[in-house]
Amino acid sequence: MAGLLFCALAWSGNTLVARGVVGIMPPVSLAFWRWALVLALVVPVAAPGLWRHRAALWQSRWRLLVLSAMGITAFNTLLYVAARSTTAINISLINTSLPVAVFIAMLVFLRQWPGRRMLLGAALSFVGLIMILSSGSPAQLIALAFNRGDLLVLLAVLSWGGYSVLLQKWPLPGPGYVQLAALVLCGVPLLLPFYLWELAAVGGVAVGWEVAGAVAYTAVASSLLAHLAWTNGIKVVGAATASLFTYLIPVFTAVFGILMLDEQLYWYHLVGGGLAFLGILLATRR
Repeated sequence: MAGLLFCALAWSGNTLVARGVVGIMPPVSLAFWRWALVLALVVPVAAPGLWRHRAALWQSRWRLLVLSAMGITAFNTLLYVAARSTTAINISLINTSLPVAVFIAMLVFLRQWPGRRMLLGAALSFVGLIMILSSGSPAQLIALAFNRGDLLVLLAVLSWGGYSVLLQKWPLPGPGYVQLAALVLCGVPLLLPFYLWELAAVGGVAVGWEVAGAVAYTAVASSLLAHLAWTNGIKVVGAATASLFTYLIPVFTAVFGILMLDEQLYWYHLVGGGLAFLGILLATRR
């Protein structure tokens, strides 16, 4: 539970970073250097475990490639590209469809459907989240405009939903950090051609504190630590329950805005955040 809460916290910052570096760092470059830094950090530590589990990893190579393509290469790259043409609130709104994507993937890959209490908890959290995103006004939600970037966010959500369910269906050998190292070892080479294409099209990046900070945060918090916590959370509570914690991403984003950007605290923040937490408690209660 604590690890999944951390995932929501880290990924709320990831959305803000993606919007913050628009015009400073191209999207594929951010995705590539994010995972390249993770690769440099995790592989030296995981090398003995990778060697020890090499036979089992080789037997799972095709599954490993599919998981890497969906969870490492596609998901965040699509989000970063989308952030150039859509708003943070649209990204947050479309991300609320992740539990639905997970439920569909469970039906397709696992032939399972979530229980009644989980569906009720998901609905309750969704209502709370919509209250925050709409500022307590349905008219404001209706007035939101969607564009091509929003379609990319939806594709990213479908990719992550399928990744989460397949990670449950295809458990990889070894502890979490060995699994992450194997995924990144496959995912970075898959991402490299897209990075080289972008490099040829728009040129390199001027390295500065903003670029270094964005890469460091997304690599350590949003990738290394969050992926380890997410993988463990799926093992403990399953992909469907874990996906409900993404409802907290806009809640934490609102909290950051209040604490760091001097934004105002309104009644819909309290009511919406309370409903989101209540829905998760209902879905995860044993």
